[in-house]
Amino acid sequence: MPSLNFFSSSPSTESVRFESEPPGAEVKTSAGQSCRTPCELAVQAAPELSATFTLGGYQPQTVSVRPEGGGTFSSPHLAPNPVFVELRAAAPAPAKKHLKKKPAAVTAKVSSPVASAAPSAPPAAAAPTAAPGAEAAPSATSYPWPEPPK
Repeated sequence: MPSLNFFSSSPSTESVRFESEPPGAEVKTSAGQSCRTPCELAVQAAPELSATFTLGGYQPQTVSVRPEGGGTFSSPHLAPNPVFVELRAAAPAPAKKHLKKKPAAVTAKVSSPVASAAPSAPPAAAAPTAAPGAEAAPSATSYPWPEPPK
């Protein structure tokens, strides 16, 4: 018996052009096809098709493509065709705050060149000594005040 399958037709395909400003965006359709703008894809005239445009530094945009028209003897065509998007620059990411690390306090460890087993006493404050043959600097207590009368 011959097949009476002429009433059911396979889904028609249509060529859809994709464009973007700036060019070079990647387009991915809900059917799984992809290309870089400007480009053209043969897509099936499904009830609805979406196309997502992505480009680094820009916000992604999705556009719906739907069948339109089609009369008794004509098949519907997909609209919009061409699909054009003007990509908007993405908002700059908030800058990460870099905290400056404060340097750790540097502590000097004084070591004696001669080690002894006995605990050492703290060093005495060294008094300034004058070089032999040099005069000592005048001070308030050793200033040559006039001698009182006798």
